[in-house]
Amino acid sequence: MTRIALIHALSHSVAPINEAFARDWPEAVRMNLLDDSLSADLARDGKGLDDVMHERFQRLAQYAVDTGAQGILFTCSAFGPCIEAVARRHAGIPVLKPNEAMIDEAAQGQQGRLGLIATFAPTLASMPPEFPSDVALETALAEGALDALNAGDTQRHDALIAAQALALRERGCTRIALAQFSMARSRAACETASGLPVLTTVDSAVRALRRRTGAGSA
Repeated sequence: MTRIALIHALSHSVAPINEAFARDWPEAVRMNLLDDSLSADLARDGKGLDDVMHERFQRLAQYAVDTGAQGILFTCSAFGPCIEAVARRHAGIPVLKPNEAMIDEAAQGQQGRLGLIATFAPTLASMPPEFPSDVALETALAEGALDALNAGDTQRHDALIAAQALALRERGCTRIALAQFSMARSRAACETASGLPVLTTVDSAVRALRRRTGAGSA
């Protein structure tokens, strides 16, 4: 069986990706590593993705590899350069950024302007450069949504994201992408509010990992 390490910087990312694996690739053996200080430190310190942050990611990845992981998926989208450095060091196994597979799918099937919503502000700085230059992007921050989720108010979380989906449609977007794993739960609300197709990172990531580890198509 294939052992996959799931490395999380937000506790809210744990359930969505594990649910997707249970549904779409139950044969995979999952291990979950959570360091919820990563996002908090990034937001508070103002140092960006410095050498210290890079080293933290390398240590987490090495631990996963040492336990026998045959693939690694990072589930927080604000740390792209750190994850890319891990992928270079561990080139023998697939190491995926959380949004990598979704970006590939968005680029392959692109039709019109893509609206990208995040609830964590640094994600809107780090993620847009990862899209191909010919993908027309509009970005939006669902302010207060992450605080609502942290407080257990999932209804408000979903509503705030859905409101941004509607606003992006009014700005000319023809499809929506939810930038973070923790946002996957709001997909239906976004589709209802905007009437647009909504991409999420979770299902795309499972499909890509299964394919890249040679375990077959999802």
